[in-house]
Amino acid sequence: MSAVSRYCREDVLRILRLPVRQLAAWEKAGLIASSENYSFDELVQLRNLRDLAATRISVKSIRRSVDAMQKVSGMANPLQESVAVRQGSRVAFRQWGALVDPMTRQMAFDFEMSPVSGIAVVRKQGQEMSPAFAEVQEMFLRAVRLEEIPGRLNEAKAVYETILEMQPGHAATAINLGTIHYNEREFEEAERLYRRATEADPEYALAFFDLGNVLDEQQRMDEAIAAYERALVLVPQYADAHYNLALAYERMLEPRKALRHWTTYTRLDPTGPWASHARGQAKKILGSERLAIVTRHGLTMRIAG
Repeated sequence: MSAVSRYCREDVLRILRLPVRQLAAWEKAGLIASSENYSFDELVQLRNLRDLAATRISVKSIRRSVDAMQKVSGMANPLQESVAVRQGSRVAFRQWGALVDPMTRQMAFDFEMSPVSGIAVVRKQGQEMSPAFAEVQEMFLRAVRLEEIPGRLNEAKAVYETILEMQPGHAATAINLGTIHYNEREFEEAERLYRRATEADPEYALAFFDLGNVLDEQQRMDEAIAAYERALVLVPQYADAHYNLALAYERMLEPRKALRHWTTYTRLDPTGPWASHARGQAKKILGSERLAIVTRHGLTMRIAG
């Protein structure tokens, strides 16, 4: 068991790399209780919510599925007492070797997890059962705990590496291990792992966002911009991707392209220091381009930036 039993709000945002706006939205929807301190179980619950959101499941859809699962199963908190997975446009819950869609009350035998970031694949009867989703999940949680214990980061890395040997397409593991290498400034290895996550799950927006970050660190701005844009194709309301994309466009001396993403960020996350910076950057761009002169069809016009 981790030596750390409680996590402050700032730690949760840092560990899970969550925008403040996203956590607030889950609190408003009642998916997690508003708090300044979180238990490890709540941290895992928030990670599951983050991963569901990255597959483009809306907060409203998650809330409906949780409510339905409470009614069907009697669970107090299905997000902690079972494993939530994407199933089409809804959320299903894995429990006791079955996959339950609480909206339709249908149950299917859940013989195997796909290697794609924890997304369930229901196999037909008679197919061979793969080894040990439960073992991989337990190992993953153990590695997350180890990351938070001073002096045990190398153990966490070893566990993540073992998971990838067992399940090469486990995207969440590739992302977490990539982030350790990123924080150690081992950018080539971080990039390799983030790319592995995008290949394992091409609809995992967080993987493309992290890939953009490491490409940005390597000054490969065209590639970083493409990765951020892919994250936004998958999740158009991804505030942090808008913010980083705006920064990237400014570095590329394309202020008009940056402007759209600064303004979108301030709409999605209107409070806090990052919002203040985004508003300041947007105001600066508008001020510098407000009286731009454009010639079109032989006519000279003054236009607003």
